[in-house]
Amino acid sequence: MVLSAVSSSPTLPFSSAHAAITKNSDGIWVAPIEASPAIQANSVYFSHPEWAKSYFDACHRDPVFRDRWLSVMGSWDNKVVVDIGCGPGNLYASIGGSPRTMIGVDVAEGALKMAAQIGYTPVLADAHDLPFVSGFADIVALNAALHHCEDMPTVLAEAARLVKPGGLLIVDHDPQRSAWNYQGLALMFYKMRLPIYRFFLRSLHIDSEERLTALKTEIHHHPGDGVTAELFTQTLQSKGFQIRLFPHNQTVGAEIQQGVLGKSPHWRYGLGQRLSGIDPLSPDAALSLMCVAQKSQQD
Repeated sequence: MVLSAVSSSPTLPFSSAHAAITKNSDGIWVAPIEASPAIQANSVYFSHPEWAKSYFDACHRDPVFRDRWLSVMGSWDNKVVVDIGCGPGNLYASIGGSPRTMIGVDVAEGALKMAAQIGYTPVLADAHDLPFVSGFADIVALNAALHHCEDMPTVLAEAARLVKPGGLLIVDHDPQRSAWNYQGLALMFYKMRLPIYRFFLRSLHIDSEERLTALKTEIHHHPGDGVTAELFTQTLQSKGFQIRLFPHNQTVGAEIQQGVLGKSPHWRYGLGQRLSGIDPLSPDAALSLMCVAQKSQQD
């Protein structure tokens, strides 16, 4: 069911310099993609009807998430929005509203079919090589998507390229490297986490095939990896963006703008950080690092 009056057949600003783009029988715009292990893993996982549905129902679908995004974004009504790595459509399903155009980009055709059912205009394309002209979007979003991509700086730069003067680029729900820099005993427990989940933390256990397939999609979500403040500043400042960074623990809404980190969603994170010499109450220990970047009005 469509959430609101998003245009059902907008004219998309595809780049004439890009390879030929076609529309398939499911109404999905398809750009040529050069397959890679990461792209293949994401395509398999998010095209699986049961796994994609579970993700849609469970992830980023709470009032706190919506409150956080609206507090930094304002209304996106009557705006052109590009949701890169949209999956089955969690961002729009959570925030609602009435964008003029809601473009969803993903490498998983099955997920794009689900997103189209709630109002997205679906585009099958690689986030490293987006088939659009520059500077057309009011808001470009990367929610829980950047760490699924092999080359995060390239994807971030491509997303920034689409933002019009005065527009916003919002990145959220990627692991902050400093929070996940487990050492020693914490790193050992992390490597053993799957049997621990199975036998001792059963609320965290899911089917082994689903878990292992999902892990293949998490390219930059493991100890010693993730996003950093430097990634955002070095990629975006030279492109004319003013950047605000908000570390958080995924449990805080509009208070993020007052520097509130929120409580960790599970005690195991704090334990791993303490064992690694990380202060679990510090900004560096916040699980995610949200970036809100506004492009200069002069381009």
